[in-house]
Amino acid sequence: MDRRLLILSGLAAAAGAPALAQEEGGPAPAPAGPPPAGGPGAGPAKPYEQHEIVNAVSDFFGVTAEKAGGVIEHVFREKGRPTAYIAGTEGSGAFIFGLRYGNGLMYMKDRDRMQVFWQGPTGGFDFGGNVGRVFTLCYMLEYPDAIFRRFPGVDGSAYFVAGLGVNYQHADGITLAPIRAGVGLRLGASVGYLAYSRKRNVIPL
Repeated sequence: MDRRLLILSGLAAAAGAPALAQEEGGPAPAPAGPPPAGGPGAGPAKPYEQHEIVNAVSDFFGVTAEKAGGVIEHVFREKGRPTAYIAGTEGSGAFIFGLRYGNGLMYMKDRDRMQVFWQGPTGGFDFGGNVGRVFTLCYMLEYPDAIFRRFPGVDGSAYFVAGLGVNYQHADGITLAPIRAGVGLRLGASVGYLAYSRKRNVIPL
């Protein structure tokens, strides 16, 4: 009788030990789930090759691959391979001071495409207006939401070839290289900043 009681007591103690340990140490941590798609934990973004961007720019602006290749070769030589690009349209106008508005789709490999808007003031020796297309290369952009910030323009950085022009914008280690065509090359347009957002902001601040 004593032996049976001893065995039953031992089994009860063994069964209760895990529960007691869990109570003393707090709840066991839940297994880590997969990182959010396209978020900061989704891994490094895959860059685009030069021929991929040349073909995309050629189709977007309706120019030959040779013309697109001239400006793309210049950007790749200075900045390397982009991790994303934005294809969209924009309008702007200025008399000394002006405004620029645009919207488009941002593309990344292994990420969902996403609509973005941008707006910002321009200043300096700046006259005229334009409505046109813009193709923006994005560097060191590792996940889509990192685009949502202000990007100051770099005065004097514009480069022109075969009717296409590009200048650079920098913020928090990310570089944007907007490529514009034709009337989009208005004098002084690179002075100021562009603020990228999830929705249209009428006031460009």
